[in-house]
Amino acid sequence: MTDPQHAEARTAPAGGGRTFLAVLVNTAAANVTTSFLWFALTFWVYLETRSVLATGIVGGAYMLLLAVFAMVFGSLVDRHRKHRVMVFSGLVTLTAFLLAGALWLSFPEAVLLDLGAPWFWLFAGIILAGAVVENMRNIALSTTVTLLVPVERHANANGLVGTVQGLAFVVTSVFSGLSVGFLGMGWTLAIAIGLTVAALIHLLTLRVPEPKPEKPAEGARLVDLRGAVTAVRAAPGLFALIVFSTFNNLIGGVYMALMDPYGLEMFDVQVWGFVLGLTATGFIIGGGLVAKFGLGRNPIRTMLLIVIAMGVLGAVFTLREWWWLYVAGIWVYMALIPPVEAAEQTVIQKVVPFQTQGRVFGFAAAFESAAAPVTSFLIAPIAQFLIIPYMDEPTGRAAWGWLLGEGETRGIALVFVVAGLVMVVAASLAFFTRSYRILSRQYTTSEVNADPGGEPHAATAASGSADETVAASGVPSDAEAPVDPVSARGGGDGRIRKGPQG
Repeated sequence: MTDPQHAEARTAPAGGGRTFLAVLVNTAAANVTTSFLWFALTFWVYLETRSVLATGIVGGAYMLLLAVFAMVFGSLVDRHRKHRVMVFSGLVTLTAFLLAGALWLSFPEAVLLDLGAPWFWLFAGIILAGAVVENMRNIALSTTVTLLVPVERHANANGLVGTVQGLAFVVTSVFSGLSVGFLGMGWTLAIAIGLTVAALIHLLTLRVPEPKPEKPAEGARLVDLRGAVTAVRAAPGLFALIVFSTFNNLIGGVYMALMDPYGLEMFDVQVWGFVLGLTATGFIIGGGLVAKFGLGRNPIRTMLLIVIAMGVLGAVFTLREWWWLYVAGIWVYMALIPPVEAAEQTVIQKVVPFQTQGRVFGFAAAFESAAAPVTSFLIAPIAQFLIIPYMDEPTGRAAWGWLLGEGETRGIALVFVVAGLVMVVAASLAFFTRSYRILSRQYTTSEVNADPGGEPHAATAASGSADETVAASGVPSDAEAPVDPVSARGGGDGRIRKGPQG
């Protein structure tokens, strides 16, 4: 079995670069198709029902299932050939979309939009399942970088992966709105089915050279959650770092539930799709600034300052029902996301021994992804049944008009203000915690991963040696444990990233 400390010594096969590009293009097509249908479903549900509760539950369920299955998907990818995993994922997604199409043809649209009947939840749930399983391809794609691309080109390949994911968000935001607005949900579903079939046929023509993975030990668990938790606890203050990063996802849950309803009250669905596509360029700008200027001497401090800025932004970008203020606020928020994620990754890569990073990244992704749906599930019914009706009454408008002005979306605006202020307070208090001081000191002095390609260096007294950390964690040795596929991204955390829809 491959030693994770020397995984980068793998020799890429002849023509591996071309094969990787073909797999990348195919995965990009699958991602665009799935996101296209998922965004369209969100737009369609709100436009037809005007229910914040429905969009909040749908978006929250998506992120919750991703949080639950992220580590499962990683284990499946590690135990099977990557091409086979991609084909399996494509088949499951296609089957789900076909079942959704059958439901669409079997019932009138009004029946599928009845939130009190089971057919809407079955229809949305089937599309949700197909979208979630499709994300298994993204983890498999990350491992093909190590499998197919020479070591000196890993950074370039990872950059291509990130670029494709960002462009997919821009493209789907625009075309989902256009499709729902001009063609309707039925034709949108038909387009998604056709593109899924095309991507699957193309995938079947590809050949990915890969030896058969070794079978896991008898009785081995599909996901070693206990080992992952122990590995996180082995680095002092690391769990607190994950909690800090979760602040970003908490406010993301508010956006998930309410950003689309707010935008669709201000714009036609076609225009809203263009707005999301335009503001998604903030991801590119934010990532580029990190690449050029870095994160400073203490990335943890930088991360908390950015989270405070996110809170301030959330409290002000809907104070008035001005389209330009809302669009600018979304763009800045998206530009702040890459530095927050990069800060967490940078710290983990330095303070966690290389051979346990995969489990830590997987745990962090699952933990943080779960935060957004929790917030979404809580805020959607509160906004729908309490805050929005309150702000529609003269009493609410009189009490908050001085701050929020006039408009049809003042209830949602009040939720954004409160959520933003909570974020500011929480991130500010984090500066005074013992965990912040310990982890900051550990980051500035640790040398655990100064040379991740070879034997780990000795760490400072704050963390102990790399070998001692692994022994203390209770995680199986390299000879016993499979390489975590998430860590093969070469610096990524394997997190499934979505826009405001989740």
